[in-house]
Amino acid sequence: MRLRGWFRLPGRTVRVRLTALYGIMFVVSGALLLAIASGVAVVRSSSVSEAVPHPATAAPGTALDRAQARIHQLQAQVRNLQSQLTGQPGQGRLSRDLLIASLIALAVMTVVAVALGWLVAGRALRPVREMTAAAQRISEDNLNERLAMQGPKDELKELGDTIDGLLERLEVAFKVQRRFVANASHELRTPLTTMRAALDVALAKPEPAPPQTVVLAARLRRQLDKIDRLLDAFLVLARAQHRSLPGQALVPLDYITANALTSLAAAISARKLTVQETSEPGGAWVTGSAALLARMVENVVENAVCHNTEGGWIRITSRTVDRRASVVVENGGPVLEQDQVRELSQPFRRIGADRTGSDQGSGLGLSIVAAIAEAHGGSLDLQARPEGGLRVSVQLPAAAGVPAGARA
Repeated sequence: MRLRGWFRLPGRTVRVRLTALYGIMFVVSGALLLAIASGVAVVRSSSVSEAVPHPATAAPGTALDRAQARIHQLQAQVRNLQSQLTGQPGQGRLSRDLLIASLIALAVMTVVAVALGWLVAGRALRPVREMTAAAQRISEDNLNERLAMQGPKDELKELGDTIDGLLERLEVAFKVQRRFVANASHELRTPLTTMRAALDVALAKPEPAPPQTVVLAARLRRQLDKIDRLLDAFLVLARAQHRSLPGQALVPLDYITANALTSLAAAISARKLTVQETSEPGGAWVTGSAALLARMVENVVENAVCHNTEGGWIRITSRTVDRRASVVVENGGPVLEQDQVRELSQPFRRIGADRTGSDQGSGLGLSIVAAIAEAHGGSLDLQARPEGGLRVSVQLPAAAGVPAGARA
């Protein structure tokens, strides 16, 4: 179990684990072979005396008797030599020398086996490295590429073909999604435009419309505008979630923040909010879709305007720290629970209102912010302020090589 756990330690490649396994198996096999050979040698040496024959006894004084005496003398010498080989220091030295030589040979062959195991493991894993490199090159922009593994029809070839099939299905799914995003704006907005035109025609007739009709038309127009904003939010969210970033350029965060404040000036004035904007000299620059980044910042500022107290305040800070550009928007308001605040980046999550009981937006504002930030390699952080209100921080990778005096 310990050996098995060692092979699963993090940071050890499959090639290293296979090489170590080859080496350990060779050492164990060599040690077993050496032990068996030593045991066989001991058994064979102990049976030498049993193999010497004992001749029959002859009459004293005859030639046969003298020959037998000579044989007994030789047998005594053989037994003496045997005892020296089996129990004396000379035999021990011989055994030690043989053992040392065997261990040296085993060590040398272990090194050779490990080197060969390293080469064999690398050769066997080469198709895996090729598949990994090819898969890392493939993104949503080049899903038409395939691994196209060559070689015999083995398990690795089957794995490569399976990945190619998965890439093909992903390519089809992305194409369907992109077609939907491209066509949804026209196909879904056309009925809304038709209904608005019908309302305008009904109200533009020469005879004055009844008061009830005027009130109903105004109510219907507000609902149509709300549906239009919701549809637009869905489309932006879909583009951001699928990393569709058209028109990438250098974008200064302080510039798009100022534009967001300008577009929301009427709402800020109506709620009598005090706005404090701070940016570092030179501004915080990022690279990405100017339209999506502008929508992201506008959603953050709009959230601070809508979910604020009458006569409250908004503080906006944009800066660059450690190659990370950030926009931080803080606003006053009631005290919020942090557990509830964390869920605000999910679609249709509101605090104190259900999906249909609020006119303060679509419930997708911060979801769009999170999706756009992630599409640009950034992140969204939401924190409830202890004094009340919300702190929204968007972190993005800072742009490199911004020309002096550049402006988007």
